Amino acid sequence: MEILGKILGNSARVKIMKLFLLNKNKGFKSKEVVKRSRVNAPAVRREMRLLASVGFIKKHSSTSREWFFNSLFKYAEEFEELLVRSDTLNKQSILNNFKNIGQVKLIIVSGVFIKNDNSRVDLLIIGDKLKRGKIEGGIRKLEAEIGAELVYAIFDTKEFIYRLNMYDKLVRDILDYPHEILLQAKELNSTGITRYAQHI
Repeated sequence: MEILGKILGNSARVKIMKLFLLNKNKGFKSKEVVKRSRVNAPAVRREMRLLASVGFIKKHSSTSREWFFNSLFKYAEEFEELLVRSDTLNKQSILNNFKNIGQVKLIIVSGVFIKNDNSRVDLLIIGDKLKRGKIEGGIRKLEAEIGAELVYAIFDTKEFIYRLNMYDKLVRDILDYPHEILLQAKELNSTGITRYAQHI
């Protein structure tokens, strides 16, 4: 995000552009852009004026209060390749959003993080004494960085191991598709997560 922000002018513009690129058929009012992108209102107004002036976003009518991505924008494909398809978040950037959230045992990313549309969830967090408020705060920050709402699941360790051993459908749907383990505690090494994923 930092590199793209420097190239494109600032990180606020990157966040807003990503939001529209990942929600091409959805309209947003300015207040919704502020909330989803976590960019302050004055900056949103400034950046959206600029994006509208170059034809990146548009309104469907003069009376509409919602802005949409302009599918006829000349460089749509190039910006989508740069902002959406390229890897803009590394492992540590993701983990930094989940510090001091409890005793984390496992973090798995899939879906939007690895550009896989078949994944049932984007993020799986396992642990004990987890602070769900802090987790949700971290998720909101990630959503602002990525430009899309995340589908996520949170389990305590015992429940996850039970689901794993029972070949639970949700766990199967996560591990059966491509995913990446960002963090795994030593005590979970013996649960056969990798082996499970390979032999479903």
